[in-house]
Amino acid sequence: MKAKVYVSYKDGVLDPQGLAVKNAISSMGYEGVEEVRQGKYFEINLKDLPSPDADKLIKEISEKILANPIIEKFEYRLE
Repeated sequence: MKAKVYVSYKDGVLDPQGLAVKNAISSMGYEGVEEVRQGKYFEINLKDLPSPDADKLIKEISEKILANPIIEKFEYRLE
């Protein structure tokens, strides 16, 4: 089983890297980009676990290690 975890800043949190990328896009002449938000992506391969156990494990890892709960949010998908 594989977990795919996406971590990004919460809405309203300043994203300086996203702003820098947006500015670079604009300075290169590209139009139509309103906002850029950067984030992190993790793929975690799991041993053979029942789905409820895998779900609980990935949620705990995401909350405690992968994301800063004060400024970041996360979502994940088990495959």
